[in-house]
Amino acid sequence: MSGGGSVIRVGTRASALAMAQTRQIAERIAVAAKAEIELVPVTTEGDVSRASLASLGGTGVFVTALREALLEGRCDLVVHSMKDLPTADHEGLRLGAVPKRADARDALCARDGLTLQTLPAGARVGTGSPRRIAQLHAVRPDLEVLDIRGNIDTRLGKVESGDLDAVMLAAAGLGRLGRSDAVTDLLPLEDWPTAAAQGALAIEVRRGRGDHSLEQALEAVDHRSSRAAALAERLVLAGLEAGCAAPVGVTAFLDDELLFLSASVYSADGTRRITSSHAATPESRSAADLADAARDVADRAVAELLGNGAAELAAATEETS
Repeated sequence: MSGGGSVIRVGTRASALAMAQTRQIAERIAVAAKAEIELVPVTTEGDVSRASLASLGGTGVFVTALREALLEGRCDLVVHSMKDLPTADHEGLRLGAVPKRADARDALCARDGLTLQTLPAGARVGTGSPRRIAQLHAVRPDLEVLDIRGNIDTRLGKVESGDLDAVMLAAAGLGRLGRSDAVTDLLPLEDWPTAAAQGALAIEVRRGRGDHSLEQALEAVDHRSSRAAALAERLVLAGLEAGCAAPVGVTAFLDDELLFLSASVYSADGTRRITSSHAATPESRSAADLADAARDVADRAVAELLGNGAAELAAATEETS
């Protein structure tokens, strides 16, 4: 930390959503560490480019510049949307904390209060996610699905202007920006699994011995159940060798001492879906036992998905995308 340990510099993407979610976490860290906070905005490739996530490669486009700032010492920690993180560990960094997860569901924001079921045939729906595109094709093949980019306000503006009838967005992001009023339909996770770790934030720090007050602050904001669920979901992506832009939906949660996970792999056109669901009972609520349970359910789900042809389905999807 700079300033004799009295200031913690927090790196974040410069978008309105990233700044809002980082500020909320930074305030909690400041209280726990009894320190002042300085936000360090960083512009990433994903913020600058207007190309689709699939064409950019998806994984890492919102992360690389932030990690460089952290490794170069321009900040003491960085806050990511966890779904943007590559699944492989970084040799110079570690996951310091996962705060309590926000709503993991996808939200439809449509004109005239329409829901996914009440949108008329031929309605134009925008999303930048290959997973959401596949899911929309699967549920409503009569809709016209358009690949769009831009921040939340830009996307909502396309509905307000009449360019689109609806857009699909993450409920968590809308909530963090105070735009939940735009939601006309929330999609249940049991029918509509979302991106691995959607709604979760990840705090990364440099490896090695850290500042004691910062470590205490990270421990104070870490939420073990959220970390375990997000870990299980991300291990499915890693096992399938799929990135954050892949048409894979996965959801995990801890309920009644049971860690439950369900994962689905989709074809690009939504006509095929392979699903696997598993559960495990952690021996305790310790971080180590929760992590073991996460690895257990993820390993079993990956094995079943691959055994049922998920790799071949993914390969066919890449060829048609």
